[in-house]
Amino acid sequence: MKRLILYKLFGGILTLTFLFSCNKQKSDVASNTASIKVVSDSIGFISANVKMVYIPGGEYKPFYGSDSVRVTVAPFLMDERAVTNKEFLAFVKANPQWRKSNIKKLYSDSTYLRDWPNDLTLPENANPDAPVCYVSWFAAKAFAHSVGKRLPTLDEWEFIAMADDVSANARLKPEYSNNILDLYLQKDRQYRAVKQSKPNYWGIYNMFDLIWEWTDDFNSILTTNDSRAGQYEDKNLFCAGSAISSTDVLNYAAFMRFALRTSLKANYTVANLGFRCAKDAETQK
Repeated sequence: MKRLILYKLFGGILTLTFLFSCNKQKSDVASNTASIKVVSDSIGFISANVKMVYIPGGEYKPFYGSDSVRVTVAPFLMDERAVTNKEFLAFVKANPQWRKSNIKKLYSDSTYLRDWPNDLTLPENANPDAPVCYVSWFAAKAFAHSVGKRLPTLDEWEFIAMADDVSANARLKPEYSNNILDLYLQKDRQYRAVKQSKPNYWGIYNMFDLIWEWTDDFNSILTTNDSRAGQYEDKNLFCAGSAISSTDVLNYAAFMRFALRTSLKANYTVANLGFRCAKDAETQK
């Protein structure tokens, strides 16, 4: 009964979020690309001491679209964990233009690195190995560029997110979504250090138990009935019809992720929103 009430509550919140996001962001879908070149210009490179995991790719059924749609994900590399406070501190030391006192308003809202007392000091009692949060999509893109990587695509992130600790695709398991929901509801989880919980089937840590994560095309779900194919027939598929068009209407954990993504703009910063990096890979390992 308690979980049923929780689902109904989330369902109402998510419907409102999608309706609001659709009206707010129809003009925002392509706007993120306007300043990407500026973001990558004049970036000071830093070393990244984080293991990358080879993901062989494959086909998967996206959360939105028809049941017959399958998306092919090419092989790629994914950081085994999120970018940490100490790593982002190293980034802003090497790139003064991304410090909280220098960042342009175009690239971030007023809460960028909100808890940092100054440009080069982590928050008091902050764990250096906890994920960095209060960073915008632009800042995450710039960091990824500084280490010779990129942000993962939405399809890459969701492909990995299908896994539990023993199988590559656990979405048909009854407990899969419920376990993720339990993690999402934990308070202050973003302050914990990375890699303290068990990795998933691929060897990727903390997909759900610490933070929400930026993807490169986080709001592309608003563009088309299947944004990967570039088709524009169904204009309201991801607006009022969001729940109807889902391929798994009982996966409330995924509803929460997509609701968050559609409510974001590229310059937004959120208390428990961070990122990890990815990279293209050869077809064979």
